[in-house]
Order: sequence, then structure tokens, then C-alpha cells
Amino acid sequence: MIIGGLEKISLIDYAPKLSCVIFTMGCNFRCPYCHNAQLVLARETQKLIDEKLIFEFLEKRKMHLDGVVITGGEPTLQPDLPDFAARIKEMGFLVKLDTNGSNPSRLLKMISLGLLDYIAMDIKTDPARYTKEVGAACSPKDIVASAHMIIESGLKHEFRTTCVTPIINSEAIKTIAKIVSGADQYALQSAHMDNILEPDFFAGKNRCSTEDEMEEFKQILSPAVKTCVIR
Repeated sequence: MIIGGLEKISLIDYAPKLSCVIFTMGCNFRCPYCHNAQLVLARETQKLIDEKLIFEFLEKRKMHLDGVVITGGEPTLQPDLPDFAARIKEMGFLVKLDTNGSNPSRLLKMISLGLLDYIAMDIKTDPARYTKEVGAACSPKDIVASAHMIIESGLKHEFRTTCVTPIINSEAIKTIAKIVSGADQYALQSAHMDNILEPDFFAGKNRCSTEDEMEEFKQILSPAVKTCVIR
């Protein structure tokens, strides 16, 4: 595993569980508002964390942590992700995966092998707009397939959207609502405006969605999912 960061304790990433967060390097998306640029670009100068140190840390925290969150970057780009998650499960931890949903085949393997306890998938916009809006190297069909797979898995899950105009609007939300129908939870999130992948992204007409817009999005999504929240 190519690991770029470790947050030793978190009360929010796998709430209400007490967890640590492992950040993998590299992503196949280029969301301009991403605030993990150092992980997305996977620069050669980036200091990596030896996998051995991760497991030494987890061994010491067996009695203190409930779970481990694997995030990124995009974790499913890592070919040894299933083996990595299996080792964590064998140590007795719950495993939560954060993913952009672009790799349904690896996601299916993780689910089929019983390696996950919780899945959080980001949906950026209408999947048909991914290439234009977030420079995503993926098929819209893969995004939809991953979403359906997660809902049908029986695992605890949530979907999330960072609300940025014009990447997200009410028409995109209507399309997303159809894709995630029956989901446990949907979270609408505000964007961070500092230390983002494209520093000038918010210098022009691009902006964070307003509170009123997010409330409108919530009204569209709420009938389709069990719970919809604004964060």
C-alpha cells in the first residue's frame, strides 16, 4: 500500500465509532476543490509511511480504537487493498472505506470477501458530467454500478456530495436521487476553500452552494433516501 498519512484518532470519520484514518496516495479524479492535493498528485517528494509502521501502531491500539477508516486519494487504485483490509479485520477492527466509486470490480471483491463494515461513496455530480467537471478518468456506468452495489450490499453506508456551483445544481441532484434511491444516508457537504487542488478555482464565478441551495438539494434527495443531512 502507498500510504501518505495517518490520523491517529478521529471522533467524526466513523462516528460514533472511535477510529484512526489511513490516507492512501494517488487519485484518478482531479476535483478542483479537493483539499487533499498532496495525496491526489502523489508527488515523488511526498513522504510515505511504511505499512509496517501502520500495523505496529494498530497493534498498540487494539484496546482503544473501534475501527479503521481507509481513505485517500482513492484507495481502490491500490491493488493490494483487499489484503491490507483483511489484515486489519483479522486484528479485530471494523473497516470503513471511503471511495469515489470508480472501481466497481475492486469494490465488489472487498464486499464479497467480507472486508468492509461501512462504505462512504462520494458522488461529485451527474455521472455523465464527471469528465467535464472533475476531470475523472472513469465511466459513468462505473459510478452508477458502484452506487447500486453499495445499496444492495446490506452494509452500512452513506453517499456524499460536496456542493459547489456550477458542478452541482438541482438538475444534477435530481439525477443523483434516482441513482441512490433506497440508500441509508446522503450527506450534503460544504466545500473547503483553502489549500485546494486548483487554488484559483474560487477566484471567478465558481462558489460554494448557498444554504438555501443546499436546503433545496435536501428536499430533492430526502424522498429517495432514508436520511439526508447537511454538514
